[in-house]
Amino acid sequence: MNKIVEARFLAPDIKLFRIEAPKIAEKRKPGQFVVVRVDDLGERIPLTIADSNLQDGTITIIVQGVGKTTKQLNLLNAGDYVHDVVGPLGKPSEIDYYGVAVSIGGGVGTAIAYPTAKALKEAGNYVIGIIGGRSREFVILEDEMRQICDELYPTTDDGSYGFHGFVTHKLQQLLDEGRKIDFVLAIGPIPMMKAVAEVTRPYGIKTVVSLNPIMVDATGMCGGCRVTVDNKTYFACVDGPEFDAHKVDFDNLMKRNRMYVEHEKKALEEFICRIDLMAKKLEKQDA
Repeated sequence: MNKIVEARFLAPDIKLFRIEAPKIAEKRKPGQFVVVRVDDLGERIPLTIADSNLQDGTITIIVQGVGKTTKQLNLLNAGDYVHDVVGPLGKPSEIDYYGVAVSIGGGVGTAIAYPTAKALKEAGNYVIGIIGGRSREFVILEDEMRQICDELYPTTDDGSYGFHGFVTHKLQQLLDEGRKIDFVLAIGPIPMMKAVAEVTRPYGIKTVVSLNPIMVDATGMCGGCRVTVDNKTYFACVDGPEFDAHKVDFDNLMKRNRMYVEHEKKALEEFICRIDLMAKKLEKQDA
């Protein structure tokens, strides 16, 4: 059992957790993730380690409530426990000196972009951050990114804050201005990462994406997280999660990630029904 020591919403349905996991906090490196189970019968969900604190032995994860398990996790608060946390898993980010590095986070992807951007800065790179959300309330970790980036550009789809447009539009604008860019890291929804890859491809800019496909055991044994990169099959959990964006078969990845949409929808509907029933019972007790 791992105790939650902090829990707070950063945006609607996006919640930050600091969880006691001293051994993971000691060993984790940027780009790695953990697998979390909310209870003993729950599914295993992969979540990137956004930060860690060696002094209090905690790791930070940021969760977007989309399906049944992530919404269940987001109901927990400080003082509650998750059943188990396994990690650190996956290969760490390949941190090097590139020159000018752009770290792009789309939505909750900023939680993954942040630790790598921090490591790139510590390696001596000039770091430009581009973070996006549907609207201002969905732009997360702006203060944290601003502390480590030499330049930071918040973007919103609806123009309610920062640059009006997608993160790819801002990246293209920088390139059109003749800005020298040597490395790009992009993390977010699959269509966004695919779009970033297409923006940088003509310029030959080294571009890396962090893939989060369907994972089950996160050890490479089940094969559930298969991804096609350079026409070869890899397992994101042990060979990744980061890959060369220009070699990823994003269309195949999107198809695989849609395989269990109906199952996930049914599980979420059943979970919401249970929550509603519990709420009605409590109302009767209080009446």
